[in-house]
Amino acid sequence: MGKHRKRDAFGMTSKGVNFALAALALGGTVLSGCASGPGRLGGAEGLEVIEGALPPPTPEDIYAAAEFGGVGPFDKLKIDVFGIAELSDRLVRVDANGTIGFPLVGTVEVSGMTTSEISRLIETRLKGYVREPQVTTNLESSETRTFTVYGEVKQPGVFPVIGEASLMQAVATARGIAEYGNASDVIVFRTVAGKRMATLYNLDAISRGAYADPRIYPNDTVVVGDDKARRLFDDVVGVATILATPLTIVLTR
Repeated sequence: MGKHRKRDAFGMTSKGVNFALAALALGGTVLSGCASGPGRLGGAEGLEVIEGALPPPTPEDIYAAAEFGGVGPFDKLKIDVFGIAELSDRLVRVDANGTIGFPLVGTVEVSGMTTSEISRLIETRLKGYVREPQVTTNLESSETRTFTVYGEVKQPGVFPVIGEASLMQAVATARGIAEYGNASDVIVFRTVAGKRMATLYNLDAISRGAYADPRIYPNDTVVVGDDKARRLFDDVVGVATILATPLTIVLTR
């Protein structure tokens, strides 16, 4: 039998992670002569490299996580009833008891339900007032989901997403970068439309306004690298390129 290699939380060996990071940095060298802005870039064979920030997850990505238990207290929902302006683009927040209020249907208990289930329930309640109602519900923000921070931070762990948390806030929640950590080597892992993605960010660049502080969503994992990991990038890409824009790679298709 072959030797078992140690794998990280994403099912990748340390060698595989280093390859992915190196390929990401190599893809970034293409940017040196390009204007900033979203777009696909060349990378290692079979590796998709994208210039720009990590896309947001879909509601399905959030629901697919094993720990997802449905909508919870203080989550914000956007509810639309097709063809009725007065009942569309309505933002509602789940209260502490797990209920929401909606015109014509009154109080609705939604705790633990998916957005699709909420839509079907509201449609049923609206049938006495609206002919063949078509309801769409989206999760706008979540107060009860979690994200993970580990690596070179002072207090790694799993933390709740409170409101619209940013990457800088996520690192601060983990008590900041540890003594030997490096703010220029911060990677966010996320599942987007079923694809596992990773984006390299530079917190110093964000602090200077080089690009926006990205939002952290439920189920995101933030990994803060150390000086050794940062030197890996220095060997293959200029610092100016890393500061210009975040870089995203697609780890799974």
